[in-house]
Amino acid sequence: MDNKTAVSDFVLLGLTNLPGLKNFLFPFFLLLYMANVLGNGAIIVIVVAEPQLHTPMYFLLGNLSSLDICFSTVAVPKMLSSFLSENQTISFAGCLAQLHFFHLFGSTEAMLLAVMAYDRYVAICKPLHYRLIMSSRACLFLTAATWSSGFLHALMSTVMTSRLHFCGPNLIPHFFCDIKPLLSLACSSTHLNLTMLNIDAGVLGLSSFILTLFSYIYIISFLLLKVHSQENRRKAFSTCSSHLTVVFLFYMPSISNYMILFPAFPSERDMIPTLMYCIVTPVLNPLIYTLKNKEVKSTLKKFLKKSFPERI
Repeated sequence: MDNKTAVSDFVLLGLTNLPGLKNFLFPFFLLLYMANVLGNGAIIVIVVAEPQLHTPMYFLLGNLSSLDICFSTVAVPKMLSSFLSENQTISFAGCLAQLHFFHLFGSTEAMLLAVMAYDRYVAICKPLHYRLIMSSRACLFLTAATWSSGFLHALMSTVMTSRLHFCGPNLIPHFFCDIKPLLSLACSSTHLNLTMLNIDAGVLGLSSFILTLFSYIYIISFLLLKVHSQENRRKAFSTCSSHLTVVFLFYMPSISNYMILFPAFPSERDMIPTLMYCIVTPVLNPLIYTLKNKEVKSTLKKFLKKSFPERI
């Protein structure tokens, strides 16, 4: 190992090496990325611009939309450029930066979904105490905690990966620098990295998913047992169903990628769940929230009429 030169850059192999398939995938994923930026950007704009939506639920939704844009932007532009060239080289520092920000935004979103579930639990099950429990200070604290925890998780993953020795090969079987493909290329022992990855993913990811799931189970049981008004039940179920859709679309692929211990190293099939929570879910989130939420739809119409009075 001493006679081998340390790797200074990596080559991302991408989704496919078939030219015909690349020509189809480039416009397809470009459209998805643009839909993500425009859809989530629209939610951020109306949440900021409309005082009617200055509530904890929409504050958290604005954070989710911001995360979705950032999450996709870490990986998608590099993937799109790989469709236009044979090989995509990325420096060791660039690879670590991509790894850091991908895990920062991904882990933060996982915890933010748990906070959003708690917000719905308080709103539906403890409506009289909602303003007290979910005050502006509490919202800021919970949001800051999710971002801080996500940063620490990403920092730990990045620092531990940077301490590994890479001596070749340098071909990453993925469309971005994720931690499992990188560990598979390391020349030094990765036992500690894999152990910490499984523990960290379990603490952050699985615990967030369990908290989210239990929140909605309690909400559903509360609605069935204690709410007798059909109209109130319908409104609550409508809100919760949109949230649950987001939860399962995000957590299920993440769990299959990071929280299943075997096989230890990735295969090409690992790219499919990554595409789901990195590209597809951020596109669907604005649709799920706007189509299921009358308040967002009416506010969006008012905002468009105010912005383009001649055209609407």
